[in-house]
Parts: sequence; structure tokens; C-alpha cells
Amino acid sequence: MRFLLVAINAKYIHSNPAVYSLRAYAERFGPALSAVPAASRGAAQAGQAEIEIAEYTINQPFWEILAGLYGKKPDAVGFSCYIWNREPVFALVREFGKLLPHVPVWLGGPEVSYDPEETLSALPSAAGVMIGEGEETFRELIELYAGVRPSLSEETGSLLTDGLWPDPKEIRGIAFRTHPGGGVRRTPERPLLPLDRIPFFYEEDREPDAFRNRIIYYESSRGCPYRCSYCLSSIDKTVRFRDAARVKKELQFFLDKRVPQVKFVDRTFNCSHSHAMEIWRYLREHDNGVTNFHFEIAADILTEEELELLSGLRPGLLQLEIGVQTTNPDTLRAIRRPADWTRLAENVRRLRQGRNIHIHLDLIAGLPEEDMESFRRSFDDVYACRPDQLQLGFLKVLKGSHMKEMAAGYGIGYTDFPPYEVLFTRWLSYSDVLTLKRVEEMVELYYNSAQFTHTLPVLEKRFVSPFSMFQRLAEFYEEKGLFRQSPSRTYRYQALLDFAVREDPKREALYRELLTFDLYLRENAKSRPSFAPPFRQEEAARERIARFYREEESKPRLLAAYVREGCDGRQMSRMTHVECFRFPVWETEDAEGGILRECEAGEVFYVLFDYREREPLHRQARTAVLPPAR
Repeated sequence: MRFLLVAINAKYIHSNPAVYSLRAYAERFGPALSAVPAASRGAAQAGQAEIEIAEYTINQPFWEILAGLYGKKPDAVGFSCYIWNREPVFALVREFGKLLPHVPVWLGGPEVSYDPEETLSALPSAAGVMIGEGEETFRELIELYAGVRPSLSEETGSLLTDGLWPDPKEIRGIAFRTHPGGGVRRTPERPLLPLDRIPFFYEEDREPDAFRNRIIYYESSRGCPYRCSYCLSSIDKTVRFRDAARVKKELQFFLDKRVPQVKFVDRTFNCSHSHAMEIWRYLREHDNGVTNFHFEIAADILTEEELELLSGLRPGLLQLEIGVQTTNPDTLRAIRRPADWTRLAENVRRLRQGRNIHIHLDLIAGLPEEDMESFRRSFDDVYACRPDQLQLGFLKVLKGSHMKEMAAGYGIGYTDFPPYEVLFTRWLSYSDVLTLKRVEEMVELYYNSAQFTHTLPVLEKRFVSPFSMFQRLAEFYEEKGLFRQSPSRTYRYQALLDFAVREDPKREALYRELLTFDLYLRENAKSRPSFAPPFRQEEAARERIARFYREEESKPRLLAAYVREGCDGRQMSRMTHVECFRFPVWETEDAEGGILRECEAGEVFYVLFDYREREPLHRQARTAVLPPAR
């Protein structure tokens, strides 16, 4: 028999490690299972089973996915279900049940684990739900369908002989129908597995392109020591670690393959100091110069030893995601989140000193005890840390979480459909939420894009706080209808200039030059942008730039690598860019980089942008002030 595991991902670059883990575990420990190559699928003998994986995205046409599933003609199907794919998964289950009513359909994942009876009531054609951690549950289930585990009901025979459903009542950790169209039973909870028992599935070469050009997810632990009321990880009362020796061996596989990025899904990677240090030391010692590793950590519990190790890593080797959520102590108590904001902010400051680690800080809007003014303070507190990304998210009232139990008491209204996002609270009106939604978009476009790293620090000084700047910018976008126009990347520069000039008209020339500098940091734009200031002394400037490239051909000072490759001045001018600037340099003292602080205020100077040498965190071009002409 053939069991089809289906993943509907949010984007193509994502993968679904759950379905691969289920298959790897079942094939490792299931005597009935065979690892059948794709070319010979369907050849499994009686009493055996094979497992096939099908991955799609929520952006693919519904009919295309349904036709794909139908064409595979499976004997049983399992869907991995999350808040981002619940609606398409449920729709597929309903229609698939009409097309192949004799094929049992199972669901698993956090979106169905906490209300399996409700799920099966909504999906009359579904056979059951795997609750919680699924590796051992799935192994027993597929063996039952393959006929290896005896049917426990006298009137129920083998799925493949008479089309009736096996009785899985002794498989722990499931909710199932006793027969098609019948009632629902739930079996006892299943004990958690030792994490070392779960196979490393990336080594399989059965589908060599399965993870090409996609994010690689990896877990070295499951569970979380914290009890944050909005998070499902708080339900798992234990933290289980994979053996560090095994983890290092598996990470070496990624390093040898020169995988671009490995994203750890551990909920709080550094909750064990010894575990975190051993893994980080290994990555430092075996760094291949290419692979980036992403970790979610609690920054306030970083030790001196950890901070010292992190400060010495190759720029770009690690990126750290840190959940701040709020700096309001009343809110932190309400959500049962222990946090030392003072220590967290200091540790982030120290991490940033090395300029070698991409730092991502998270905020959640809509938490209890936090009104608009409180959220503004939390935002400004986090913004002052100058993270590389500031994620402004919104509370999701998830099934199974303590927050769902408390929502009514907090006056929290949220959508009835996934992602169950907050609409209002006792402290925050729907109008406030809409304001924050618009601010979120401005933060994404102008801060998280890292495209305005010199302009924003100057502009924000015109406002009482960074939050006020983004709020005013959002109002400007609304007024001009830009939210509806989805302005292009280049037009965002023009929009920011228009906004800056309206708020600070006396410094238009400065903003034009800052925006021009920011643009050329990111891209070698051959068409001069409309917002750029006019070229001063155009003929003299062009001659100065041309002379620089001629001099580099014979006696290179800034572009020696190009000359060694045989490039002449014309080729170098196409591959790099030189721009003329003159503005009060002291205005940019808070900006990243420092190139603009190397010249006296008001002095005319020329900056080289070298796009082959980019800094690893923001991919900005190497910059250098042109030396005096010979």
C-alpha cells in the first residue's frame, strides 16, 4: 500500500520537515516499510508499504493541487496542518473525499491537535487526526494499514482487501472514526520520544532536489522551559535535546554541502548553556565561509562566555532572533514571560558591537495590559537597540494556548479563522490595531529592508520618537494613496523624499544626497535616479571620475583585484560606481558604516561603490572615498 504525506507550504523556499521526519522514522523502525525509489513506486509487495511525499504551496491553484493528489492514486493520505494552510487543506480534504471516498485521510500538526473532534466534525470524510508529536504514531498507523499490525475489530478487515477501515483503537495519540461516517474516539496520550531516536532525513538521496534552493530547517531540541501564554511550545513541559555529538555530525553534512542557510527551529536554543556553547564552538571551528545558521534565543540569559564566543565569529555565520514581545512589566507578568529587559538590551548592544551577527528583535501587538502608549514605548525601546530587523507582529490566539483560555477575560477579540489574529483588546481598539498595521508596513519597507540606513537616522531626529516618525509616514502613505498603489522599490525613495521635505523642508538637499547614497549602496543603478541632486560642476566631476579609472588601470589603489583580472578602466566603471557628494556630515553620526564621517562638512568628495565586495549582514557595497588625483 502507498501512503501519501502532503505538505502545503507558505512559500516555495519553505520545506516541511514534519513529513520528512515521519517518513524517515517509519522507514527506519517499521518492518513493513520499504524505501522505494521514485522510479519504481507501486512495486511494494503485499504486507509492505511505501511512503511518498508531495509538497505544494498555498499560492498554487487549488485545482492543480487536487488534480496532483488524485493522479497519485494513494491508498491513504496524511496532511500536515498549520494556521497558514488550514483553509486550503480543509478544502482539499473535502473535495478529495468526493473523488476517492474509499481512501482514508488523516491530518496532523498543531492546527488540528487541540480540537480533533471539532476537526473531524468539520471534515466528515476524514478518517482521523494524529495528535501532537507524530513519528511513532504514524509508524504504527501505516503498519496497521499495511496489515502488519493485526486489526483489532473482528468486523474490520484489511484496507487493501475489502476497502474497510482497520480499527486503530490501540494506537495512542490519535482521534479516529470507528468506521466511515461513524463516531469519533480519542485514544490515550502518547509518551514523548527521545530526540536521538528520530533519524536525520536530509541524507536521503531519494529526492536529491527536494531541498535545493530552499530553507533547511533543523532541530536540536524540542520543547521550551518558558510558559508564555500565547505560545504552543509552553504546553510541552519538558525540553529534550539531541545528543551534541549527533548534532555536530549532522551539521557537518550541511557544511560539507555548503548549504546557504540552516534555520534551527529550537524554541529557545540557549536555554542550555552547555548545549549552546558546544554547538556554537563547533560552528566556529568548522565554518566553511558560506553557510549561515539561524537561532532563536533568549538574549537576557546570555552569559559572558557566550557573548565572548559570539563576538569572535565570522560576520554572517550566525543570525539571532530574539523575542522581546514587550517591555511593559505588567504585560510580561500577564503573559507569564520572565524577561530582564535591562539585561536583554545591554546584551544586544554588546552583540551589535561586533557587527558580525544579524540581529532580529520581535514585538507582539495586542498583548494584555498594553495600550497604544505602552506599545509606543515598547517599540521605541526596541528600536533604540538598532536591530537589523524589527518584527512588529500581532497576537495570534492559538488553539491549545493559555491565551485562548484567557481571551474572554482580557476582552480580546480575534478572527474566527486562521491565523486567529487579534482584532481588539480591552486596551487596544480596532482602530489602534489598524494604525499599527500601517506602521508595520512602513517598518518593513523602510527599516527592515536595510535600504535607508543613512537617511532614517537623520530623518527620525525631526520627530519626538521613532514610532512617531513611522506613524506619520504611514499617515502620509494613506493620504497619498500609496498603500493601494504598491509603489516600486525606486519610488519608495521618492516617497520618502517627499515625506522628508514636507516635514523638514530646509534640508531637502541633504535628504536627496542621503537617499542617493543609500540607493547606490544597494544597487549599481546606471540610470541616475530622479531624486538625486544635480551633478555639481558636471564636466569637472565627470573628468575627475574618468581620471580615477584611468589611474586605477596603471597604478591601482582601490580596484587592484579588477586590474589583476585584466579589467580596463571602462570595464571597472561599469562594474562599480562613483558618486559626488557634499553635505553636513555630522548629521549622519548615528548611521551605520561611517564612510560619510571621513570628510569635512561641506567638502566636495567622491565615493566609490564596489559591488563585488559587499558586507555580509546587509549586502551593502564596499565604499571608499577616492584618494586625491595624482
